[in-house]
Amino acid sequence: MGSHDDEADELSPPAPVSPNIVPMETDDAGGEITPNKPAKPKRVPIARPGTGMKGKLIHLYSNHFKVSVNSADDFFFHYHVDIKYEDDRPVHGKGIRRKVIDKLQQTYRYEFSDKDFAYDGEESLFTTGALPQVNSECIVVLEDVSTGKDCCQCKPWGNDSPGGGDRKRVRRPYQTTTLKVGLYFAAKIPMSAIGKVIRGEESETSLEVLRVLHIILRQHSAKQGCFLVRRSFFQNNPSNFVDLGGGVLGCRGFHSSFRGTQSGLSVNIDVSTTTIVKAGPVIDFLLSNQKVFHLEGINWQKAKRALKNLRIKTTLANSEFKTIGLSDRNCNEQMFLLKQRNGSNGDCDTVEITVYDYFVKNKGIKLRYSGDIPCISVGKPKRPMYLPMELCELVPLQRYTKALSTLQRAYLVQMSRQKPPERMTVLNDALQHSNYDSDPMLRACGISISSNQVERMALQAPMFCEFASKCTHVEGRVLQAPKMKAGNGEDIFPRNGRWNFTNKKLIQTCTVYKWAVVNFSTRCDIHNLIRDLIRNASAKGIEMDQPADVFEENPSMSRAPASRRVDDMFEQIKLKLPGVPKFLLCLLPERKNCEVYGPWKRKCLAEFGIVTQCLAPTIVHDVYLLNLLMKINAKLGGMNSLLQIEESSAIPLVSKVPTIILGMDLSRGHPGQSDRPSIAAVVSSRQWPLISKYRASVHTQSPRLEMMSSLFKPRGSEDDGLIREALVDFYISSGKRKPDQVIIFRNGVSESQFTQVINMELDQIIEACKFLDEEWFPRFTVIVAQKNHHTKFFLTGSPDNVPPGTVVDNKICHPSNFDFYMCAHAGMIGTSRPTHYHVLYDEIGFCADDMQELVHSLSYAYQRSTTAVSVVAPIRYAHLAAAQIGTFLNFEMSDASSSQGGHATVGNIPVPELPCLHEMVRSSMFFC
Repeated sequence: MGSHDDEADELSPPAPVSPNIVPMETDDAGGEITPNKPAKPKRVPIARPGTGMKGKLIHLYSNHFKVSVNSADDFFFHYHVDIKYEDDRPVHGKGIRRKVIDKLQQTYRYEFSDKDFAYDGEESLFTTGALPQVNSECIVVLEDVSTGKDCCQCKPWGNDSPGGGDRKRVRRPYQTTTLKVGLYFAAKIPMSAIGKVIRGEESETSLEVLRVLHIILRQHSAKQGCFLVRRSFFQNNPSNFVDLGGGVLGCRGFHSSFRGTQSGLSVNIDVSTTTIVKAGPVIDFLLSNQKVFHLEGINWQKAKRALKNLRIKTTLANSEFKTIGLSDRNCNEQMFLLKQRNGSNGDCDTVEITVYDYFVKNKGIKLRYSGDIPCISVGKPKRPMYLPMELCELVPLQRYTKALSTLQRAYLVQMSRQKPPERMTVLNDALQHSNYDSDPMLRACGISISSNQVERMALQAPMFCEFASKCTHVEGRVLQAPKMKAGNGEDIFPRNGRWNFTNKKLIQTCTVYKWAVVNFSTRCDIHNLIRDLIRNASAKGIEMDQPADVFEENPSMSRAPASRRVDDMFEQIKLKLPGVPKFLLCLLPERKNCEVYGPWKRKCLAEFGIVTQCLAPTIVHDVYLLNLLMKINAKLGGMNSLLQIEESSAIPLVSKVPTIILGMDLSRGHPGQSDRPSIAAVVSSRQWPLISKYRASVHTQSPRLEMMSSLFKPRGSEDDGLIREALVDFYISSGKRKPDQVIIFRNGVSESQFTQVINMELDQIIEACKFLDEEWFPRFTVIVAQKNHHTKFFLTGSPDNVPPGTVVDNKICHPSNFDFYMCAHAGMIGTSRPTHYHVLYDEIGFCADDMQELVHSLSYAYQRSTTAVSVVAPIRYAHLAAAQIGTFLNFEMSDASSSQGGHATVGNIPVPELPCLHEMVRSSMFFC
């Protein structure tokens, strides 16, 4: 299907090995030092201290399927692959490289002793056992290669076409391409290393053997014509597509990966989604993408960016090209040099002709509208070839990598939702259709995914029987929801992960005075809104004065740039109010992506130090207003509820010793925003022994850096890092006590980065502590929370989601490390996704039960809602802080950063520095 050129990188291929270099076997020795990694990790993830015992036992199914492994003493042989054309130009593109290797295997099957290959589409090829012929070039001839040389060098209109080519080849029923393939031995990997994966032993060989197994899975899907994205695969089946608008489709497929677990090797299969470009005429895509109805409305600069690197085919021939952009001029103006034969002597004359005239006059092709629009440019930038746009169509299954709109993201999330019974059925079908047991490479290394690994359970619904017979059965425990406290000493008893404040007051309330309302052209009955807000505030114990004024936006400003609208509103405030207000309620016309939001937050939080709450009122009722008041109360220093163990100082290992809890998040731009700086946020608990009150610090850093780089930033005698601010605030707010214990929750890192977290990032935190006091040695515990994984749980014999408080720490967890899955929230839509917690480092000494209870309790400490959240509150707050401060950069990013006094630079990427928050809001929960 020609769909593999867009495969995303999974792991970097090894460096090329020349034929004259003697390879060595892989072993467990350390490899090359890379700039972002310590040479020898001082710390490694800790071992599991045992499993938890608390909670009510429940039986669950997981989407991990047991894998049988027969011990094999053989080796995987790793070869470096070098593919070139006859003129020694390298062949690029995973699609054509896969075709070449497939042809090589067919042509030289006898010479290679009928060996099967596992090929990653780039420069690495693996076999079971050694190939008899290596270190020599093989000649491969491909027929009917529609992509031509380099996927965009084929020129089907010959020497007289825009860009040249071999005219005779086009007139053949098919064309042939001769290529040279070199296979050079690089290393051999013992299959016995699969045992290390099962035991959880991380070494070079265990990582390599796992990589080989994943390449086998990817190749298996590629041979079935699937489009590959990392470890997910997608078929060209219209029933899997959902139109997201803008020429973009949501595509549903499947994820599959091998994992070493406590019960052995398993394959994790789950539903996966991605976005692809809608196949069809290029013009149709551009009209839809820019939401216009006529060619005259197309912005061609945007079109050039949207089409870059997409693959197209022409309607004249089955030829496929990769676009490099658009022509500088319209089709009837874009000139090129055309070589024409002169008489019978074989001489050629060169004439200049437009692309339009060439196709219309020389080729006799009728073009309806291409003359007045640019051509599509393919080939190479220094030697482009131009094609009229109406002759071009986008080929299927091409990943859409640009940023999605809010509406498109909402549609994508909606298509991803599946209730547990539906997901179980789909996963069962996926396992059957994948037919992994037929793969010769898996069979050769003794791996089989049996369909009868787990005995059948007594089920209430027969639809689960088939799924249950194949999946891994695990035991979960449901932890009891923590009791909570409201105002006037009243108790709150959460049920099903929820609670309410009916007939109850908030536990610590603020006073709202010197406040005003601003309205950015929102149609709303502001008088009734204010009246109902004050009434609900009084019912919850909040003293709320009447607003000092209501400021309406000047109608003439409603279409002005966002920053001007905000400046004009503040001019009104300064003219009418005697001083700076303490609080501003801001009414916005749009709930999502309102252009005023970022400039407004920046003006309030950075320049004036004003607490602000934005809302886009549509349907206003008492429940809506309660949620609004909870945010306002938390931002102005109040507390909505507390955990009972928090109020009574009964949290194990935390309440008796001064302990600071940190939540850390590194937020990156959406797809298509790779030049956008990353935003590092650290939230920290304050007023110990409380664990429900936090403040935040935020910095920008280069998008090239994978780990947080601004935790410790010494500048002379000062430290401008994020951790110092947290430690100083804890000391001031906690009765001048230094924290003797530091609990760190880190969000969003992969398992390959764990050692960097507990070495590079933890080292920065330790240095920040020593910078304040060299004789101060707090104890540290580091926990990573992962939401971006594919493990799901299903109740036995029930179509419902797992209950809130479900924890799993057996069978499908890491063979030796301290990890567990926690589903603290009530899944109302789709199938609940648990959070995977990894305790990487623990000097404090938590047992499994105490750690799981702490995580569970922190999921109820979220001040913005009356529900338990899916991940601990500090991480949610860090994500919110990064997102809110990130809106400062959304509008006029370069101008905004230059006005703040320059850039911090890493490499060639300028990183705009964020403005400092005003001292009046710096320690508030402004992000709530």
